[in-house]
Amino acid sequence: MDLSIRSTVAEEDIIESQVALKHLLKLAIELSSEHDTDRLLEHILESAIALSNAEGGTIYSVSEDAQLKFATLINEPLGLHMGGTSGKEIPFPAIPIYLEDGSPNESALVALAAAKKDVIRIDDVYDCTDYDLSAARAMDKKTGYHTQSVLTVPMANHERDLNGVLQLINPRSKDKVVRFSSDLVELICSMSSLAAVALTNRQLIDDMETLFQAFTRLIAKAIDEKSPYTGGHCRRVPELTMMIADAVHDAQSGPMAEFIMTAADRHELSLAGWLHDCGKIAIPEYVMDKATKLHSVYDRIELVIAKIEIAKRDIELDYTKQIIKAEMLDQQQKANSLKEELQRALQALGDESEFLSRANIGGEFMKDADQQRVQSLADNYQVSVAGCEQPLLSKEEVYNLSIARGTLTAEERVVINKHMDITLEMLEALPFPKHLKRVPEFAGGHHEKMDGTGYPKGLTREQMSVPARIMAIADIFEALTAADRPYKDAKPLSECLFIMGKMKLGDHIDPDLFDVFVSSGVYLEYARQYLKPEQIDEVDIDKIPGYNKSEG
Repeated sequence: MDLSIRSTVAEEDIIESQVALKHLLKLAIELSSEHDTDRLLEHILESAIALSNAEGGTIYSVSEDAQLKFATLINEPLGLHMGGTSGKEIPFPAIPIYLEDGSPNESALVALAAAKKDVIRIDDVYDCTDYDLSAARAMDKKTGYHTQSVLTVPMANHERDLNGVLQLINPRSKDKVVRFSSDLVELICSMSSLAAVALTNRQLIDDMETLFQAFTRLIAKAIDEKSPYTGGHCRRVPELTMMIADAVHDAQSGPMAEFIMTAADRHELSLAGWLHDCGKIAIPEYVMDKATKLHSVYDRIELVIAKIEIAKRDIELDYTKQIIKAEMLDQQQKANSLKEELQRALQALGDESEFLSRANIGGEFMKDADQQRVQSLADNYQVSVAGCEQPLLSKEEVYNLSIARGTLTAEERVVINKHMDITLEMLEALPFPKHLKRVPEFAGGHHEKMDGTGYPKGLTREQMSVPARIMAIADIFEALTAADRPYKDAKPLSECLFIMGKMKLGDHIDPDLFDVFVSSGVYLEYARQYLKPEQIDEVDIDKIPGYNKSEG
């Protein structure tokens, strides 16, 4: 061979090697940086086509039921680009790798390559008798295209697990379709192996992410199931949180117009929403489920009513003795008077029994007079149990029945509030990856107030992120509108917004976020999904305290 010719060939080989290396390096960078599996598959196909100078190709993903799903299809002569980022769906059904009897599907080249995990190279589709290529020929007849050379490469990772199939057609050299050379096949196989490992890593990351999301929802469901009186709270709060976040992101004017949330930000906030009350899993059931003021393991109001019945029995016995004595002494008028007193005394205790039953249910406010009435019962009535005199109500019963708001004592409220400390301890102990580092801060702020009087850290508005402040509004609105609390009736929508307006004026919730919450109509969208129909009354937003329409 002439030296000049030999030199030219060597230079061409060097150039080809440099081009191949460039493509491999570019693909390696893309494989390490791309997070979307569909785009990742498209990058692999595009790199393989460029590397082989092929006219087109198809890349398939593998489903759990062993089917090859079209991920991206490209054919330059036919002007086709479907799947991937093209926005065009591929109209072809998935291809089963195996037949019903478990044998390989030999009617599809890609299925056969996948089943045997072997590379299949065909130099001429119309001169090949080793494989069933009728489908390729039929497609050629339909499109007018001529498929000649085909390379099918199963993409298996280091553990020989199949995660895709790459098929290339018609490589060109100097504008002429040629066969796939051995060197090119080796290069494509190397590239496919690299891509398969990247796909496996991406799938492992996605699977771990899916598992973690499922785990967060499992915890939320466990907490909701733990208490029948707050069932659904841990599910509704993240839903409402994301509705508010989307509205704030979409705000075109006002103080929140510059706020944006990326897909990663939304994912992080959503996870925080599902985990916002995870600490409640450590709160005792008798506190979580305290539906009435006297509830512990059971509702002790029955014991109180029983003691009232004993008191009524004692009074009746005492009066009966006096009545019999008066009648024996022929003092009928006195006997009649005693009978009337007895009826009044029994009626009074009956009224007190009904009063205590109502007081035990709890509510949003208990009058001072009612609290004094409870104390008077303890002071003025005694009962005899097993020969031992004791007050009608014990100190602990008086203390519980006199709770001013709700059903929890101050000590029990401290226990409930401790769920936030436990939530933060649990979340801060987790080694969250970089893209989820703010989950503890987002989740831990929903009981903070803008003036710093909230808990657990007493943060002010300036010390809290916008997502954490969003979650605080979501948590409050869900609690106000909830219809499953035993100590309060389901509030109408207008009353809930009125209360939140007062909270805005009291510097308890973020004013700018509340304005967006109202002006965007998120409150109504949520109400239509989760509130009872009778709660959704007419709302005049101009009458909501503190609401600033121009800022929403």
